[in-house]
Amino acid sequence: MSHRLLFALPLMLMTATSAIAATTSYQTNLGPMPLDDETKAVIAGRGDATAVLDGRTVTIKGDFHGLPSNATEAHVFTSPVAGVPGKSILDLDVTKSTSGTISGTFSLSAQQVKDLRTGKLYIQINSEKAPPGYPWGPKGTLWGWLFPAHETVGPNVPQEGHWFIPQLDTPKS
Repeated sequence: MSHRLLFALPLMLMTATSAIAATTSYQTNLGPMPLDDETKAVIAGRGDATAVLDGRTVTIKGDFHGLPSNATEAHVFTSPVAGVPGKSILDLDVTKSTSGTISGTFSLSAQQVKDLRTGKLYIQINSEKAPPGYPWGPKGTLWGWLFPAHETVGPNVPQEGHWFIPQLDTPKS
C-alpha cells in the first residue's frame, strides 16, 4: 500500500501544479462608458478584447472602432467589484485613431491574478473628447470588465442552455 502512495503522490503533485499554471482565457465587450448629459455627445464606439493568463503572465489583445475622436490611451484598471470605477494598474498600447487595436503583455502580482479571476479587472480606452470626470483620471470612452471566456451570441439570437451570468459564473475568490 505504501508503495502505491509513494508513486501516486508525485503524480498528484504534478497534476495539481499543472492545473495551477494552466492557461486561462478571459474576454470583454468594450462599450461606451456610462452616458449622462455631459458625455452622450462625445462617447461612442465598440470593441472586443481577450486576455490570456499563463501562470502569472497575461497577454491582452483587442480592437475598437467608432470612437468620435482619436484614442489617446488605454489601461487595465482594478476595481472593488465589477461595474465600479477603480484605479489604473497597467498601460496598454493603443492605436491613436478612431479605430484600431489595444495590446500588452504583463507579469501580474498574485493579487492582480486573483482580481482577474474574480472579475475585478477592466479595460478602459480614453479619447481626445473623453470627459475628465474622476480625481484619478478621465471617465474614459470605452469600458469592459474581463470575465472568464464564454459563448456569446449576436443581438436578437436566442441562446439555448446556460447563459453566462457574471454574478454567478465568475469565481468569488
